[in-house]
Amino acid sequence: MDPSQPNVMEASEPASLKKAALKALAPTTTEIKTVFTTGEVAEICKVSQQTVIRCFDSGRLKGFRVPGSKFRRIPRDSLIAFMKANNIPLENLQSGKTRVLIVDDEPGVVDLLRDILTRDGRYEVFTASNGYDAGLMTAQVRPAIVLLDYMLPDINGSVVCQRIRSDPEMAGVKIIIISGVVRQTEIDQLMTAGANAFLKKPFDIAQLFQAMADVTA
Repeated sequence: MDPSQPNVMEASEPASLKKAALKALAPTTTEIKTVFTTGEVAEICKVSQQTVIRCFDSGRLKGFRVPGSKFRRIPRDSLIAFMKANNIPLENLQSGKTRVLIVDDEPGVVDLLRDILTRDGRYEVFTASNGYDAGLMTAQVRPAIVLLDYMLPDINGSVVCQRIRSDPEMAGVKIIIISGVVRQTEIDQLMTAGANAFLKKPFDIAQLFQAMADVTA
């Protein structure tokens, strides 16, 4: 880990110290997005990512592939045309923000992550403190990304992953597990259960943003 980067600290440390250490991390300006990933389009249009990919590959949704990769990108004007043609409300596009659900039973961790993402300006943040609420919130708000603590008071992260993955309509939701106590065998089980990435506490904020960018690419 780069010692020059602030870390997401353990929950036992005072929340005030966490906030003070990370207060100036993220920019406060919000730019209007001009190009979107398929995951972002899925979130905006409230459909699965596979549906977006099918529309892209069939030519119904205009865009381009990133040279030298498999990644698809959709320009803003093409997305607007697609949404209008399919009677999809433009409300989510107007906000230009990616929905993120934070699931953790430690209020200090939740406050810290919410502050970081909110200050960044690109994210609309929701929270849940247990696995049951995480399932309900995921179905209701259809986040693009779930930041999921492994050890929850009712069920563990593996069960939450399985429940999300059991619903085809939530296939586009990306899950990043966050924990400081998980063994490699458990990490492997989480990935099998449907997690897209794993971050071990403590981690620096650059790692968090990189993981979020990677899973939605």
